Amino acid sequence: MQRTFTRVLLVVFGLIELPVGLWPLFGPDGFYRDFPGFRTGWVAMDGPFNEHLIRDFGGLNLALSVILIGAAVIGTTAVARLAALATFLFGLPHFLYHLGHVSHFEPVDQVLIVVTTALGAVLPVVLALIPSKRATPATP
Repeated sequence: MQRTFTRVLLVVFGLIELPVGLWPLFGPDGFYRDFPGFRTGWVAMDGPFNEHLIRDFGGLNLALSVILIGAAVIGTTAVARLAALATFLFGLPHFLYHLGHVSHFEPVDQVLIVVTTALGAVLPVVLALIPSKRATPATP
């Protein structure tokens, strides 16, 4: 069981990250121009090729990797489902973006992009729906 202090910190960090995660999904242009919202746009200052966003994307993927592998090591269904949900919440907006932005690619690339990003949204749902392992009865 976690200490109350640990739980409070987890909730605080989660609540800080929530608007930072939602804003670019629902208003990407505004996020790009205006983040953090109380100063001049920190993201737009990096220009059209944005090393900051590319590094954030890489860091997010590394974080998901740690969560997914950690869930496998921990081995509980609850942690596996939490990791699947986190992966889905990244995979679905990523898929939806690419679904509407493939026309400038060659047909084979269009198919590959749509299929691979769709897998990133569908496989976490499949993972979350896998039933937990039945407990074996204890032998007396």
